[in-house]
Amino acid sequence: MTDKICAVIGIGPGNGAALARRFGDDHRVAMLSRSTDLSSKLAGEMAGARAYACDAADAASVTDVLAAVARDMGPVDTLVYNAGSGVFASIEDVSGDDFERAWRVNAAGLFHAAKAVIPSMKQKGAGNIVIIGATASRRGAPMTAAFAPAKAAQRSLAESMAKHLGPAGIHVALIIVDGMVDLPRTRERMPDKPDEAFIRPADLAEAAHWLTRQPRSAWSFEVEARPFVEKW
Repeated sequence: MTDKICAVIGIGPGNGAALARRFGDDHRVAMLSRSTDLSSKLAGEMAGARAYACDAADAASVTDVLAAVARDMGPVDTLVYNAGSGVFASIEDVSGDDFERAWRVNAAGLFHAAKAVIPSMKQKGAGNIVIIGATASRRGAPMTAAFAPAKAAQRSLAESMAKHLGPAGIHVALIIVDGMVDLPRTRERMPDKPDEAFIRPADLAEAAHWLTRQPRSAWSFEVEARPFVEKW
C-alpha cells in the first residue's frame, strides 16, 4: 500500500467524490466533510481511506481533524481543498451571516487547512495544495454578493501561498471551474443542455491529479476547467 497521504476537504457526490477516487489510485485518502454519510461509504470502497467529520467553516474543527489525520495516517502529502459554500443572492437579499459563512468556508477554511499541513510539507521539501476555485473569484455578478467576494479572497490567498511556498518545494495550484458540474440537480435545472455542456467530475479530478505530477521546472498556478462549448 502506498505511503502517500491525500486529504480532500469537501466531499459531495460530484467533484469531492471524484477527487477522492482519483487520488485514491496512488494515495491513501482522508476525506473531510461535515457529514460522513457519503465519505464513509467511499472509504469502504478504497484501500486505506478514512472518513472524518469536519466543518470547514470552523477553524478548530479544521485544525483538530487534520491533526487527527496526521496521527492516524501520517503527514499529508497532498491537500485538495474542495470545500465551497455560498448563498446566491443580491446585496439586498443576502444576509450578513450568509456573507460571513461563505468567507469562512471558502477562504478562512483554506487558510487553516494550509497552516495545518505546511510544516510537514516544508520538512519534507515537497507537497501539493490544490484548490478548487470558481469563475466568481474574478468577477461579481448580481447574484453572487456573498459567493464572489469569498472566492476572490480564496484566490488571492492561494496566489500568496504559491509565491511563498514554491521555493520550499510546495506546489500550490488553483483550478478555476468555469461551467456547470454534471450533477443530477444541475441536469434537472437545465434539462435541455447537451451532455457536452457539463463538466464531468471525473475529468476535473484528472486535471487536479495532473497538477500534482507536474515537474518543478514547469509548475502551473492557475488552470481553467470548462467544457469546450462554454462561452468565455
